[in-house]
Amino acid sequence: MNSHTPVAERDRALGAFYGLALGDALGMPTQSMSRSEILADYGPIAGFRDAGPRQRIAAGMPAGTVTDDTEQAVLLAGLLIEGRGHVDPRVFAARLLDWEQGMRARGSLDLLGPSTTAALRSLTDGESPLTSGRFGSTNGAAMRIAPVGIAFGLEPLGAFVDAVTEANLVTHNTTLGIGSAAAVGAAVSAGIAGATLTGAITAAVTAAAEGERRGHWVAGASIAARIRWAVGHLTGLPEDNQADAVCALIGTSVAAQESVVAALALAAVSRDPWRTLCLVAGLGGDTDTIAAICGAVLGSVHGLRAWPTAELDALRLVNDLDLAPLVDGLLELRRERRG
Repeated sequence: MNSHTPVAERDRALGAFYGLALGDALGMPTQSMSRSEILADYGPIAGFRDAGPRQRIAAGMPAGTVTDDTEQAVLLAGLLIEGRGHVDPRVFAARLLDWEQGMRARGSLDLLGPSTTAALRSLTDGESPLTSGRFGSTNGAAMRIAPVGIAFGLEPLGAFVDAVTEANLVTHNTTLGIGSAAAVGAAVSAGIAGATLTGAITAAVTAAAEGERRGHWVAGASIAARIRWAVGHLTGLPEDNQADAVCALIGTSVAAQESVVAALALAAVSRDPWRTLCLVAGLGGDTDTIAAICGAVLGSVHGLRAWPTAELDALRLVNDLDLAPLVDGLLELRRERRG
């Protein structure tokens, strides 16, 4: 650990990155399934589970395995450290394509999402990185943005959103793509700086509004406005009714204005971080991504102690995953910018 990095800050950063991975692994066996299918195959989710018979994307994966959410966040973290806080869009595109080839070689169907696939195809066909991501409105940018939240403080906000934009330029250069990624990144950054959960969500709304001024316009409800509404709506409901409201009124698809909003709203009303991630894993839809985002935000606020030791140990073992060196590298970038 760098001697200039406060222990509390490092603990929150580790909590964020491991929270992302834990949520991802919890949602691995349930992703793209309906809520009723999940209940029939697994019952209430209380911990890691092997991929069941109706899990097609992660078929045969053992309990605790992470998916694209964690692997792409790790990829982005490495690029940020290599580039001293900057991400070359063409290098990022090449690394994403290499990553997907590796996934195919392993027999996995957990590949690049629709926005990223279309953007990289355009780039390969000769399009500029400035326009290749002009249709990217799904949650692919938001799911992997936590390393930017670790590496950059929120002040000044414009510079923070610039960093979010640069990290997602090649695949999600749209109002919704940047707005949703800015929301998640800002919540993580605020949490690492010591914000309460309420403060982190407030930062998410502010950054989303700034992010929605960037990139190519695409049709869709405002990320900032939907987060604000969703948090208010869930806060007014009994805890037992919150999952129903998310499924019925917010949505759990790959659309950024559904899954990202659902993740932040559920984080905002969480009373127990681990229980919240288990609840998300049973919602249906893009469960691994929603839980990954939710875990990153909750971990940034509560720190590594938010997560059960046994599950952390299993996660590290199953995936041969040590996130501490990446976290230390990202925090070094944060310290340099803080001066």
